[in-house]
Amino acid sequence: MYKRILVAIDDSFMTQRVLAEATALAKAHGAALCIAHAIDETILAHSNVESLAPTPIGEVESHLRQAAGAFLEKAAESVRAQGLTPELKVVDSEKKHVSEILADTAEAWQADLLILGTHGRRGLERLFVGSVAERVVRRATCSVLLVRGE
Repeated sequence: MYKRILVAIDDSFMTQRVLAEATALAKAHGAALCIAHAIDETILAHSNVESLAPTPIGEVESHLRQAAGAFLEKAAESVRAQGLTPELKVVDSEKKHVSEILADTAEAWQADLLILGTHGRRGLERLFVGSVAERVVRRATCSVLLVRGE
């Protein structure tokens, strides 16, 4: 049923659970798997931040990319151990909300399933923090599977 599965991960308690779900589905369907991590650079996009930062913004961006690449490589180890060879993507969200970038990445990669975790925030926390997962569901052009935290 699914041929191209994109799984979006962040550095949270959900990562292993989301990866396990994506790996199982990719194996069951013989699907290609892409692991993506979005770097939220929206704060760096504001011009006045440069004057406040002790480190040049370019160096911060470079460090964020290197850290994201290392994070994806580590995450991919468990997938490779299951016999799959995932594609890895670091995507930036400098001018867009992370949810838009993830939905756009899924569309550009021609994913037919996008998998991500949801932290299950409620009440005021959800009001102030928002829900990336909810926004992805509204924007994505492919099917979306939300893996809920325990």
